Amino acid sequence: MNYQVLLYYHYTTIEDPAAFSAKHLEACKALNLKGRILVAAEGINGTVSGTIEATNAYMEMMKNNSLFEGIVFKIDEAEGHAFKKMHVRPRPELVNLSLEDDINPKEITGRYLSPEQFFEEMQQEDTVVLDVRNTYEYEVGHFRGAIRPEVETFRDTPQWVRENRELFEGKRVLTYCTGGIRCEKFSGWLKREGIGEDVGQLHGGIATYGKDPVAKGQLWDGQMYVFDERLTVPINQVEHVVVGKDHFDGTPCERYVNCANPECNKQILCSEENERKHLGGCTIECSRHERNRYIVKHNLTEEFVQQQIKWLEETLV
Repeated sequence: MNYQVLLYYHYTTIEDPAAFSAKHLEACKALNLKGRILVAAEGINGTVSGTIEATNAYMEMMKNNSLFEGIVFKIDEAEGHAFKKMHVRPRPELVNLSLEDDINPKEITGRYLSPEQFFEEMQQEDTVVLDVRNTYEYEVGHFRGAIRPEVETFRDTPQWVRENRELFEGKRVLTYCTGGIRCEKFSGWLKREGIGEDVGQLHGGIATYGKDPVAKGQLWDGQMYVFDERLTVPINQVEHVVVGKDHFDGTPCERYVNCANPECNKQILCSEENERKHLGGCTIECSRHERNRYIVKHNLTEEFVQQQIKWLEETLV
């Protein structure tokens, strides 16, 4: 393994996110890194891949910048790049909660819990565990018994919690997300709203929990969704329980693909067999799409395509 994937975030004050982004992109390209980095006035959030030498140099560069004093990197070994390109983009927010009165994690946030503490506390009575990620992330893996808000995007989560406040009354509320950045804000929002008796967050996120020598990823079922070409990575070092279900037949599945319709591009869990049966489309409309990428990629004949469309029409009626 000659490459590494770095996952990190840091709340700090960046005076000119656009100017910083342009300069930072040049530095990343000089190191031949690839990945996605978001920059806002409130800080930085990124995932990059590169050779061990390059990623070590990047971490050293960041740690030597006073803006990022105390920054923590989660490191995964890799066989090659986990991204195709390098992007550094300015954004209004690092995570979009769309609050009228935004949360500053440097002023208010939930208790930091180490993986060992989180493992112990989530098994205690009067405790609820809240997943603050997206639905497709939850579907392929989550903590056993965790609550998944019935929302499409993260910014809808506060309203869902308000509407379901009774689930948290008198409870200890523990939040978790991939690397910890969403929990920094959301646990602070829970505290400000007075939701629950006590609010804690998994410090370092699921990525840190899976590598902890004590917690060993226990009570995590499935895999963790990641925002790079790997798509999912294992977490539980003790046992592996598949929780993902095939989009088409509901059988156990942990294989994510993008819908072949470029205008849809929805991510779904499905087997290679079902992907082929449905021509890569998540619906029959997407299977029929004139720019179906699966048909082009696999150089499928018109005869085969029409045969499959006919089969889908007869099967899905």
